[in-house]
Amino acid sequence: MDHPSPLDQLQAFAARVEALLERNQRLAEENRSLRHQQEQLVNERSTLLAKNEQARSRVEAMITRLKSLEQHT
Repeated sequence: MDHPSPLDQLQAFAARVEALLERNQRLAEENRSLRHQQEQLVNERSTLLAKNEQARSRVEAMITRLKSLEQHT
């Protein structure tokens, strides 16, 4: 049975290291992209919550005005 030469072993090791480095780079890029997307979603959620609260306040004010009109008629 032939054993791989030290050079072949070293080349195989270097190829595995290179593949891991490339995978690490792809994962780092994906991580950056996901963090950016998460930040955008958090900002969008905050904006929507503020708009929802504003709409709720307006509706409550309208209800108050309508009740006031009802009492005066």
